[in-house]
Amino acid sequence: MPAATPGTPSLLRVMNDRAALDLLLAHGPLSRTRIGRLTGLSKPTASQLLSRLEAAGLVVATGTAAGRPGPNAQLYSVNPHAAHVAALDVTPGRILAAVADLTGEVVGSHELPHAEDTGAVAQVTRALGEAVKDAGLALSDIHRVVIATPGSFDPRSGVLRYADHLVGWQSPTLLDELAAALPMPVEYENDVNLAAVAEQALGAARGHEDFVLLWNEEGLGAALVIGGRLHRGWTGGAGEVGFLPVPGRPLVRQVVRENGGGYQDLAGVEVLPALAAALGVDAAPPPASGAGSDAEHGAVHGPVSGAEVARGVALLARAAAEPEGANLRLLQAYATALATGLASVVAVLDPEIVVLSGAVTTAGGEPLRALIEAELADLAPARPRLVTGEVRERPVLRGALESALAATRDEVFDTSRR
Repeated sequence: MPAATPGTPSLLRVMNDRAALDLLLAHGPLSRTRIGRLTGLSKPTASQLLSRLEAAGLVVATGTAAGRPGPNAQLYSVNPHAAHVAALDVTPGRILAAVADLTGEVVGSHELPHAEDTGAVAQVTRALGEAVKDAGLALSDIHRVVIATPGSFDPRSGVLRYADHLVGWQSPTLLDELAAALPMPVEYENDVNLAAVAEQALGAARGHEDFVLLWNEEGLGAALVIGGRLHRGWTGGAGEVGFLPVPGRPLVRQVVRENGGGYQDLAGVEVLPALAAALGVDAAPPPASGAGSDAEHGAVHGPVSGAEVARGVALLARAAAEPEGANLRLLQAYATALATGLASVVAVLDPEIVVLSGAVTTAGGEPLRALIEAELADLAPARPRLVTGEVRERPVLRGALESALAATRDEVFDTSRR
């Protein structure tokens, strides 16, 4: 069907269709009357709209609304089976895959540990295939896949940069090989950027178009959102803040080759045990197996392990629980370290808010957040509000799903094509 001409009734129908579908996603099941009120459409027009969307397979009748005088009203919802998307979160230790229906509900998942003797393409196809199988679907049912990785793929060369630790992913032909192996459109995005997508869609950055997300787990990284859109930079490397030169640390030259930088050396999780010892804080007990978070995300990766992340998380959580004496001094010192690099980012971008995300910083809770905000007010010309991230459960994977859903909904909900 030809695209609707601007200003014509067909264009208005397309716009009303999309408005109604978005309302159904936001509010859940709605009646004809409720949709009419929310869209400003008359009851007959709302009825025609729902009949049209139901015939197109985009909405389904889901029950009735009881408890009011008169006949029970029929309720409608977005058809969750109208499309499915998938996301993969790739780290050096594993690939986590998930499948979601059009409403965003996860219907299948699979975690595949890294296998040194298996190539990247084979691992991706296996992880995705198992998640799709878990959802009771076939690969042909998946409309789009978004793959999250550390670093970023250079848009000119197609080579993964800033992620030498992701073994097997540096081949210049990798993207072509994945495109040949997978039957659906595939997109690639930096893991920290996708954490920001999750916060913008579901968490602390909802309603904000200019913000920075500072991620702190195995590495320090940032996502930059300007005018509501991710800013990736010319080579895809925007936000690699771990490489920032900062006061108090020697200049690191050839930072990509060294895979480290001043800000990471100053404020990465690996500094916490020595900082705590110097301030008289008892060492945190060794973390239990599996403790902490899925700590393999971050922009700059040196020899930091998941166990070190868990130890740093334990130190900060204990200090935040009793923020006085040596514990308070630890929080203050670490807040100063984090604010030192963050001040440069804020001076350049002047964001409305800064979202603190990742297991390390969030372990410090409100005491650490308030201290970072106070330090930043002294170090930066702008004073953005600092907020703690709200998407705590697998934010990178959730962001990848949200990214895939946004693109898929734009396609599936476009009734001008029907």
